[in-house]
Amino acid sequence: MPVQLRVVQRVVGILLALFSITMLTPVLVGLIYQDGAIVPFLGAFLTTLVTGVLLYFPVRHVRAALKLRDGFVVVVAFWTVLGIFGGLPFWLYSPLDLSIPAAVFESMSGLTTTGATLIVGLDRLPHSILFYRQQMQWLGGMGIIVLAIAVLPMLGIGGQQLFRAETPGLNKEKLTPRIAGTAKALWYIYLGLTVTCALAYWLAGMSGFDAIAHSFSTVAIGGFSTHDNSIGYFESNLIESIAIIFMLISAVNFALHFTAARTRSLRHYVRDEEFRVFIFLMLGMTIISGLYLLFTETLSGHHAFVDALFHVVSIGTTTGFTSEAYFEWPGFLPIFLLFASFAGGCTGSTGGGMKVIRVVLLYKQGLRELKRLLHPNAKIVVKIGGQALDNSMIDVVWGFFSAYVVLLILMLLLLMAAGLDQESAFSAVVACLNNLGPGLGIVAANYSSLGDFSYVVLSIAMLFGRLEIFTLLVLFTPAFWRV
Repeated sequence: MPVQLRVVQRVVGILLALFSITMLTPVLVGLIYQDGAIVPFLGAFLTTLVTGVLLYFPVRHVRAALKLRDGFVVVVAFWTVLGIFGGLPFWLYSPLDLSIPAAVFESMSGLTTTGATLIVGLDRLPHSILFYRQQMQWLGGMGIIVLAIAVLPMLGIGGQQLFRAETPGLNKEKLTPRIAGTAKALWYIYLGLTVTCALAYWLAGMSGFDAIAHSFSTVAIGGFSTHDNSIGYFESNLIESIAIIFMLISAVNFALHFTAARTRSLRHYVRDEEFRVFIFLMLGMTIISGLYLLFTETLSGHHAFVDALFHVVSIGTTTGFTSEAYFEWPGFLPIFLLFASFAGGCTGSTGGGMKVIRVVLLYKQGLRELKRLLHPNAKIVVKIGGQALDNSMIDVVWGFFSAYVVLLILMLLLLMAAGLDQESAFSAVVACLNNLGPGLGIVAANYSSLGDFSYVVLSIAMLFGRLEIFTLLVLFTPAFWRV
């Protein structure tokens, strides 16, 4: 069955109109702080709302059921349109002096929770602009599409296809019988974590504004900050410890959080193989990093392991907070930390990267092939959590990995063709494709020195990473559009 473009248009129109409402929150913040930056948000609100209404009105009577192919198109179209319209306030705020590709880059970075910024001088920006950046990450963390799944049924539009289309390949665990209930359950957990994190930051010494702002980007695994020096601005071990705790919690499968809350037991975490591997990776990389900092005399005593733990968790979960210039650490360590983002968080979390479960499956499949060399006739199965996996699932993971590598290479070559050096180009693509944020070389502190072409390439990389590649890639296959 072909894609029902009128159905897609209706859904995107509704979602875009709903998204426009989020631009009113920064207006309220601007009025509270009298920062003089509310006009760009009012202009962006009206433009986004009118566009959404214009898309919806001609097809308002269309009532056809949303099919799976429609779901893919809606997800990709909405995230793309959202990134474009989300950049309007940055473009309209003249002191930033951003081109359209640069404004879209900043917007896409926020919505995909990448955290790569091209804005310099965050400490001098109006509170409304700062809040808007943080709010975008918070909304993108759990996925605005998931939020829409809870809202769309009330508007007469089913959400099952959107839920399946957003993250294909590895099945999400349904927490409740109805898909809207699942979305609401996830948001309750997400909101609870955000409020708790904000209170912890505030009690640790942050201002109320900074506490709320950083709780948004911490729970979302985003990494945006209201200060150029990120978490290092506060010079507080307690604040860094709070960040570590909530980054780890948010990088764990939210289905486990739901099950733990419902059963009032932590045994589900221990039984989950992906969770165990995730914790093992965090601890292992922290020990390696801490010892290297000690042996190279970069840091001394417990500071080596404290700073190593913070940056391993921040980069390994693809959050992207920094407490110091880790990219200036000696030897292999900056690259080692960058590679930590390839695994990223657990599936069903707000983390980026390939997801830990895929790394586990790639490792186990590699071991199986080695065993087959020794025992060609043996029937060897790959198991996760004691259960054998179908070979088709492993094929999907290998397909994902192959597509990931090809995209990384293509985008790396494009950035190098645009004039970037190898280190900067590689780290920029990895940081954006993994939704990490900070890179190395000229993109270590920020991305302000890049050109518009590079911003377009990296915005596409962030979108591929957020939609886990296949959701976007499937639209470029001829078979998708055949009747």
